[in-house]
Amino acid sequence: MLLGAFDLPAGTWFPWHEHPVHQLVWSASGVVAVKSGDAAWVLPPTRALWMPAGVRHRTGALGRAALRGIYAHPELSPVSWPTPRMVVVRPLLRELLEYLTGDGVARAARLRAEAVAFDLLEPLDVVPIVVPSPVDPRARDVEAALLANPADPRGLAEFGRDVGAGERTLARIFVRECRMPFGTWRTQVRLRAALPFLAQGTPLETVAHRVGYSSASAFVAAFRRAVGMTPGTYFAG
Repeated sequence: MLLGAFDLPAGTWFPWHEHPVHQLVWSASGVVAVKSGDAAWVLPPTRALWMPAGVRHRTGALGRAALRGIYAHPELSPVSWPTPRMVVVRPLLRELLEYLTGDGVARAARLRAEAVAFDLLEPLDVVPIVVPSPVDPRARDVEAALLANPADPRGLAEFGRDVGAGERTLARIFVRECRMPFGTWRTQVRLRAALPFLAQGTPLETVAHRVGYSSASAFVAAFRRAVGMTPGTYFAG
């Protein structure tokens, strides 16, 4: 493994890049976010993300974060997941990662610890939240409004009056350019906006109202349908 430690101020983002080696993105403290293509993940210290070699991505700190860069050569790695995978960081794996990213670890001890760490990589089967951006300028105006305020209750007919397009025209644009109906796309926007709040422990009722749901139960149901599990399971300690 190749290892690195980065203390990131809130709002710091690395530019888009890729590695010739696999990476385990993990923060010992604070919350980090990772984007790859249109997909997004948010990672408290109880979660990490396996990023395969050659996959373009960027990583950022939502608050002050202690990011740990943990890299593995593909030819030496016993793990070879071909796509990004969220990983559960239980206490033993956390201690090993802290140990491996510390100073003064002898080579033999490091190799033994690495072998155990690989064995402890436990994937969490979540569906990544994907928010494609439309190209049409009228749909881009709708996107800008909802990214600024995910709780905006307007439908396509109301948005259409503001951006100069009919409801059916906008609906066709979202299906064609975002590969999903507008309602599904809006849900993805809301869920992505909710992730940082959830990772920071904001109460569910508060999160639900901030992103446009009338109740915590409605938000949890939407989250489960889209992601495959409840927010509590997604961010379990």
